[in-house]
Parts: sequence; C-alpha cells; structure tokens
Amino acid sequence: MQTSSDRHEYPAHWEADVVLRDGGTARIRPITADDAERLVSFYEQVSDESKYYRFFAPYPRLSAKDVHRFTHHDFVDRVGLAATVGDEFIGTVRYDRIGAGGRPAAGADADEAEVAFLVQDAHQGRGVASALLEHIAAVARERGIRRFAAEVLPANTKMIKVFTDAGYTQKRSFEDGVVRLEFGLEPTDRSLAVQYAREQRAEARSVQRLLAPGAVAVIGTGRTPGGVGRSILDNIRDGGFTGRLYAVNGALPEEQKELDGVPAFRSVRDIDGPVDLAVVAVPADRVPEVVAECGEHDVQGLVVVSAGYAESGPEGRERQRALVRQARSFGMRIIGPNAFGVINTSPEVRLNASLAPDMPRAGRIGLFAQSGAIGVALLSRLHRRGGGVTGVTGLSTFVSSGNRADVSGNDVLQYWYEDADTDVALMYLESIGNPRKFTRLARRTAAAKPLVVVQGARHGAGPRGHAVRATQLPHATVSALLRQAGVIRVDTITELVDAGLLLARQPLPAGPRVAILGNSESLGLLTYDACLAEGLRPHPPRDLTTAASAADFHAALSRALADDTSDAVVVTAIPSVGEGSVGDAALAEALRSAAAEQPTKPVLVVHVELGGLAEALSAATSTAPQPGAASGPVPPAGGTRTGKRAEPRAGERARADEGAEADERGAPTPAPPPEGAHPIPAYPAAERAVRALAQAVAYGQWRRDAADPGKVPEYEDIDERGAAALVHGLLARGQGLTLTTEATCELLGAYGIHVHRALPAPTPDAAAGAARTLGYPVALKATAPHLRHRADLGGVRLDLADEDQLRRAFAELTELFGGPEELRPVVQRMAPRGVDTVVRAVIDPAAGAVLSFGLAGAASQLLGDMAHRLIPVTDRDATSLVRSIRTAPLLFGWRGSAPVDTPALEELLLRVSRLVHDHPEVVAVTLEPVVVAPHGVSVLGASVRLAPPPARDDHGPRTLPAY
Repeated sequence: MQTSSDRHEYPAHWEADVVLRDGGTARIRPITADDAERLVSFYEQVSDESKYYRFFAPYPRLSAKDVHRFTHHDFVDRVGLAATVGDEFIGTVRYDRIGAGGRPAAGADADEAEVAFLVQDAHQGRGVASALLEHIAAVARERGIRRFAAEVLPANTKMIKVFTDAGYTQKRSFEDGVVRLEFGLEPTDRSLAVQYAREQRAEARSVQRLLAPGAVAVIGTGRTPGGVGRSILDNIRDGGFTGRLYAVNGALPEEQKELDGVPAFRSVRDIDGPVDLAVVAVPADRVPEVVAECGEHDVQGLVVVSAGYAESGPEGRERQRALVRQARSFGMRIIGPNAFGVINTSPEVRLNASLAPDMPRAGRIGLFAQSGAIGVALLSRLHRRGGGVTGVTGLSTFVSSGNRADVSGNDVLQYWYEDADTDVALMYLESIGNPRKFTRLARRTAAAKPLVVVQGARHGAGPRGHAVRATQLPHATVSALLRQAGVIRVDTITELVDAGLLLARQPLPAGPRVAILGNSESLGLLTYDACLAEGLRPHPPRDLTTAASAADFHAALSRALADDTSDAVVVTAIPSVGEGSVGDAALAEALRSAAAEQPTKPVLVVHVELGGLAEALSAATSTAPQPGAASGPVPPAGGTRTGKRAEPRAGERARADEGAEADERGAPTPAPPPEGAHPIPAYPAAERAVRALAQAVAYGQWRRDAADPGKVPEYEDIDERGAAALVHGLLARGQGLTLTTEATCELLGAYGIHVHRALPAPTPDAAAGAARTLGYPVALKATAPHLRHRADLGGVRLDLADEDQLRRAFAELTELFGGPEELRPVVQRMAPRGVDTVVRAVIDPAAGAVLSFGLAGAASQLLGDMAHRLIPVTDRDATSLVRSIRTAPLLFGWRGSAPVDTPALEELLLRVSRLVHDHPEVVAVTLEPVVVAPHGVSVLGASVRLAPPPARDDHGPRTLPAY
C-alpha cells in the first residue's frame, strides 16, 4: 500500500522500450508496490559481490522493510525504475531527493538526489545501467532535480565508468574510502554525443543480428512446393546461406526429419541449438503462439511476412500492437509484419530470406523499401544488365519493412552508417515515423556516404499499416528540410536507381562544370540543354562526328578529364554503321581506360539504343572495393568514415572472378575492372544522366559545406533565465495560449528582438494621443483579421506627418471598411523604408522545430516562396536561408535598388532560432512584417504561442516507438 506521501499518479509516460548494447531489447518502467515478488526474485539472482558493491557490506537478502522501501515511491522525491525482459527485472535504479547535508528532502527547493543502480550479473555488459541512467536523469529533470550524487566503492570500476562515460559535467571526491560523484543533469554537447553514439551502436547491432544470423528457422514451410514459407525456405537454401537452416511446420509427421534436404521440426523449441532469426510465415492468428515459442527458445529477431495486421483495419492494427509488445517482452526485434523479407549478399552470410527468387549480385548499394512491390521493382532494375540504366548493379543488403511496426528506416540507417560493405544507401519511404530522428541520422550518414530517398504517398495519407505522427508541414517543406540534412531527394524510383548507380563508385564532382563529347551533335545539344535546365555549367559540346573511332573517344575523354575547367564529363554515343565503325566492346574499353588514367572526375555515358555498349561498360566492372584504387582531390561518393575504401572481404575477389554464370538475360557476371578504374554508369536518355549528375553535384557541395557547418552564436544581451521564468508564469494560466501584445514584446525583448509599439486607436482622439506619444510620422493600420497584413486592400495609411493627416486617414478607413470596432485600428511609428519580409518558427509534431523565411505578401502567400531550416540554426544556415528564396535578389539591389541590411536580418533569424531552441514551450512565433532597411531591421508585428513541452523529445533518453 502506498504511503500518504505517494501523491502522484503512476507516470505511464515513463515507460519505454530500449535497445541494449548487444541489440536485444528491454523495457524500462517505474517500480510499484506490485513488484515486491519480482524485486525479491531479482535480488536473489544477483551475486554477493554485486550486492556488496550496492550496499557497501554483505547483504545476502532484502528485509521486508527494504522491499517496502524499494517498491513504494511517490514518483517525485523517491523514484525507482526497473529494466525488464519478459516479466523479470534485469536491473534497477532509484533516486532519493536530498537536501543540505545529504539528508532526505522534499519539494522544489531541494534540487539534488542520490542515485544508485543494481544490475543482474548475467546482464552486465549489455548497457543496462547506461540506459537506466538516461531515463532516471530525464525523470529527475522533469521533477525539478538538477544534480545527482552517487557514492561508489573504488573497486566498483564498472559503475564508476557508467557515470564518468555519461558525458555530464562532474565533480569527483574521495572520502572515508568511498568515491563520491556529483554531476549536473542538464544535457551537454558531450552527453548528447555519448547518448547518440550508444543509440547508434545498439540499433546497428540489432539490425546486424537480423541481417547476419548464424542460424535461421523458417516457420510455416509447406510440405509441398509453393506457398510463402516454402518459397522463402527454397530461396535461403538456393542462395547459398552459410549458416544453419531449419524448416518448421507444426503439421509435419513426427517421423519426418527433413524437407528437401533441410532439417525439419514441428516447433522451433525442438531445434537442438540456437536460432538467431525466425522467418514467420503462418496465418496471423497463429503468430502469437509462434512468437512465444521463439521467445522461449531465445531467438534474437523475427522477420514476419504474415499479413492481416494494420493494413487490414482497426482490428489488425491492434493485433500488430500486440505482436510488437509480445516480441519486445522477449527482447526480440521485428521486421514487418507484412514484410517482403531481407537479403545480405556478403560472402560470409549469403542470406536471401525474402520472396525474391534470385540472389542479387553482391555490391556496394544498400536498399530499403517499405513496399514489397516497389522492393521487387528496385531489385529487378538493379539486377538487369540492359534495357535501362546499366553499369554498377550490386547490392550489399536489402530490407523490406512491410508495416514498419518495429524496425524502421532509422534503424537501417544506423546499421549502414558503420557498414563497410555499403557505400550508397537507397530508400523508398511511404512514411517517416520519426522525421526529427530521421533528419538527425540522415545528416550524419550523408556526411559519410550518399543517401538517396524517394517518398511515396506524398500527397495523401500514408499506408494504413504505418503508425506515424501527423505533420502540419507541406510536403515541399519536409523535402527542403531533408535536403538540408544532406538527403538526395528524388521523385521516382527510376531517379533513385539513376542517382544510386552514379554515386556507387564514381567520384563526386568538385563543381558544376560539365564537359560534353560524343559522336552525335544533336545528342550533345540535348545534353547541353539538360545541363542548363538542371543548373549546371556545361561547356559547348564537342562533336567527334559519327566517324569517330574508339581511339578518338579515348583521346577526347582523356583531354576533357585533364582539363582543369571541367568537373565532370558526359559522353554521348549513337550507333555507327559502315566499315571501320567502332564496336561496343572497343568503345567501352576506350572509355574505361581513359577514365582510369584520370580517376578523380565522374564520367557518365548517354547511349541511344546501344544495349551492347551498356553491356560492355558493365561487363568488366564490379561494385566490390578494389585494392590500390587511385586517389585524388575529390574522393569517391561512398567509402568509410575515414574516407578510405574498405579492403576486399575474404572471397570477394574470387566470387567476382568466377564470372562464368550468367544472369537471366545471358549476360556474364561482372569481372573486376582495371586497378584505379571506376565503373562507368550508362543512361538511355540525356535528361536522366544529367539529372543524376546534378544531384551528385549538389550533394558534393553539401558535403563540402557540412565540413564547416557554422556555429550557433552567443549573444550577451539574451536573458535566457528571465525568459524561462516568464514562460513558466504564463503557462501556469493555461495549457496553451496566444500571448498578449505586451507579453509577446516582453518575451521577444528578452532575446534582443524589439517590436515597434502599436497603440490602439478606437477613436480619432485616441489615435491623435497615440501619435503624440510615439512621435510623428506614424502609420494607421487596421488589425482586423481580414485586413491584417493586407496593404493591398487599403487598410494601411503610411507617412502621416501630423494630426490633420492622421484624422483624415482615420475617417477614410472607417468610411471604407466600417466602424472602429470592426477595424481595430492601431497607430505605429513609421519605420525606415525597406523590403517587407516574414519570419516564422513552428514546432511541428513530426518534423520538430523549423525556422522559415520569405518576403511578405504575394511572394510567400501566393507563390509559396519560403525557405526553411531546422532549429537550431547556425550562422551559415542563416546566411543560406536568406539567399534560398527565389525573390532573394530584391534584398541585394535588384534593378538598381539599394541593398538592404542582410547581416541584421540574419541576426534576427538567429535570435528567433535561439528562443525556440532554448524554450520548447514556445511552439509558434510569427514576425510580420519585418522591414529590412539599408541599415537595420524593424519588427512591426509579432505573435507568440506557448504550450506545455512534450514529456520526451529527440534529445531525451533513448526509446523505441511506443506500442
């Protein structure tokens, strides 16, 4: 029974699923009075040494008083959390609020707490304590605690390391044989970096366990050929899986021990040995039984291809939630349900646990698809040797997530980020469950290797099987934010493949200058026009004429690559006829050898009905890493985080050289190119080749810019504490509110943003009094909603120099638009003339905090000419934001006008960004109009909206999406 001081309801929002260091999952939740037996059982399994480290003395068992103390909490001054797997505790943490002298205390005046951990010995080393520390720190901050203190025995080095590695600002002392650690709980750059690094390692490991299992069981394999389960079993076996493979079917006769040479069992529990991955292909109503059996057998992960879940409606959605909860209770992660499967072409694994009948060629491209049908199409396009984009076609890994109930694109990005076998990541997304996290991960991944994304369902609701947070931002805005994070956004799966094949092994262009050469003047001109349309800077095409030989192509390409005024080369080729015409193989060899001599610039080929050339270009190329590749000033697009390409894996060279087997079109398996050569992609249309090149140019520029992202400036006149106190006091009046003019000005003023005073003028006399207070010249404005910011409707009178002009203007407005009660007129002192702009910041429930900028009026309202950046904005972000709108020339002296003070405008943007970033309660800010004059800016109108901050955000402790 809870004591009288247990005054708070059970905080359900503290419950969370987390991924541990080894890739398994655990659930973290508050400890309650109902956990007494679990706590006792947990303590009995802890070693005597761990008990000694916890209590500083032999402590073989917990007394009834101990059990009561450790299970009864008020969730404010005394809090306990447990990490659980199944129904058992594997670790606990608690804090007790303390005051002066370390004595128990209560209330907000005491902002320090003593913290202590205990982790079951069998689960030490899995990162349980680190995860618990993140969550108990978040709980403490929510309850007004700002510092933790911990006393640890010097010999307890593991626990000392948990605290010291967390990244918080610490103070350490040694007294009476005990190490005392004190540390603040406010997140620091280092603590967030530590948290994100742990998150990345854990989530990457959880995906690795699914993609590189040592043993796989296919559950639901039919006794006769055909059907989903049997097809997947055949695909795994025929793909050459290097691990152990088992078939599971509850209807098998007891005497049947094999299925087409694969060991067969009636239940996964009957398998004598570990199973790392279970592929589940049974009807949805049987899946819970299968999951329970897998959990009891310590299976590490599931690929659920079964349908009948959230894609089928509300009943299926609840079934899907139950599936995720059940799997996580056993520490397992799920790909699916309704998934197409997974593929890993690594020679150490060779896993084709999917419905794709053929194992793709091994290569350097990672592929993620939320749609099975699109996944099939992408696999097919990448596998084909002709009839479209050809050249580099190999895959490293493929994941089809189906309903994306658990493992998502974010998890796969974590894996690809450190995967030495993946140089380029391609993703087909129909929804982004956590755009804020996706953007953070994409920015980090794109800094190491290209990330190309096409998004389906852009103009409507996402698939019914996907649980996503609704965004209030237009798709164009979300796309702009993704590009800001380094994502290469494309519109079709054709463009996805086009860009991916170029980036897979060609170096990034150093700039937008393009040389064009070929044997067709017309095709060269088409390529030239396409370059201009994509914002590139092409040189005039060089026509080699239709009589050009392979040697002519070689010489021309060599000269173009050696030319310092070009950053990339597009070669155009059409069929030639007659004696002495160049053959496909000879032309391909000429281009490859010339490119190998100058391997620092990308080369693309545009061919017209030249399947033979495309085959020849790709037949002697491979996406596997090559030893001794020449290096240059412009690195390849992919590669490891150190900028060096990984060495060939064991068996990779041998597999490429065994190119005797042909694909379904009869083309030979690729053989390695000459040392230093990059495979050359070929395209059937100039527009496709140039569009892919333009995307590579933009990405290369982003990579160079990302090397120096800028900084978030500090301003001495910002009163962060004063603003926090004001926000807290205002929110105490209600859950969400739009601030009054006075409160808006006060809050913005705390961040050095000064709004021109606007005094109400309900009568002509009041208007005259306001003008005398402010000083002439003044403006008279109608602020009624239908007239606000609509100078074109005549609701504004400017440059009123005296009282007579003001009274005449007042009479004109009331005659045109109605009485003062409808107009809501105000008087404002005139600001210096300039360009009217608008600055907005909003916290979107899905995308996070976004800063937007544009010109006021028709440019932003009618044409949608707004630019966007994620908050916090750096000085470089602010500079690019101002210059990103199409109407930016109006700020820089267009057609002889005076340039305006863009540095002052950029400072205003940075101050608004700081306000929203420092205070998550500020959910919307609008400054309109902001007049940018040749000297200075004037904020003439402002509104601010507050709301309670979310209990957890992307800066909070690691959590999996809630189910």
